[in-house]
Amino acid sequence: MDIILLIQAVIMGIVEGITEFLPISSTGYLILSADLMGFWTKEKVDLFVVVVQLGAILAVIYDYWDRLWQALMGLLTGKSDSMANPRQLGLSLIVATIPVMIVGFTFADEIKTYLFNPIVVAIMLIIGGLLIFYVESRPKAIIAQEAEDVTLKTALMIGFLQCLALIPGTSRSGATIIGALWLGVSRKASAEFSFFLGIPVIVGAALLDLLKHGDVLSNSEDWLVLGIGTIVSFVVALLCIRLLVAWVSRRDFTIFAWLRIITGIIVLVAAWGFGYQMAG
Repeated sequence: MDIILLIQAVIMGIVEGITEFLPISSTGYLILSADLMGFWTKEKVDLFVVVVQLGAILAVIYDYWDRLWQALMGLLTGKSDSMANPRQLGLSLIVATIPVMIVGFTFADEIKTYLFNPIVVAIMLIIGGLLIFYVESRPKAIIAQEAEDVTLKTALMIGFLQCLALIPGTSRSGATIIGALWLGVSRKASAEFSFFLGIPVIVGAALLDLLKHGDVLSNSEDWLVLGIGTIVSFVVALLCIRLLVAWVSRRDFTIFAWLRIITGIIVLVAAWGFGYQMAG
């Protein structure tokens, strides 16, 4: 058994758990981390990057189980113990999920083939950072204080913005949280709606990728590596979720904009000046 490979899987899980819910692109940082460590082959890394996110999203389900259950029951029965409009959150999440499911299902292989590389990640990190500065400099009147208050129209617009996150380095959380802020959703509600929206998107993408490309994991050690990364991402994400909610309730995202831009510049300088080699 390759101990170094297992250690690298743990590191990748930590990276995923920390970055999944921050507006800095977990996929981008996973690709950069794998490339820097020489982690696995490109085919296995591409699968790992998608599937390891299951761990982080399971942390959301665990941490928000009561609200998610209430939303599901409201959607199915129209009744809820705690929601004034029990169907609203469930319907909004469905509407927001439709665009990315269509685009992702149609172009998943092309995106992984042509865009899963550090240079694309670096460029999108910088662009995303500049967009965060733009949105934070133009605060909107709040139209939704809680995730349950997000209207279908707003949810659909957030769903279209989420499609941008199919480009590595954009950040699904960044596109949805910053997009929601731009549309007038409160900071706390933007973060939580983004968390909830990740459940169908990430679970669907991971299961689809396993179905289509699971054969690249050729032995039990490969599955062990994937399993370790996923478990670590669950534990780390569980520790990070509430910290992020507390953060966004009282601070803006400009620190993450700087982090994105600095990381992107470092990668581009490395590629240009020091012969940085892309994975694969």
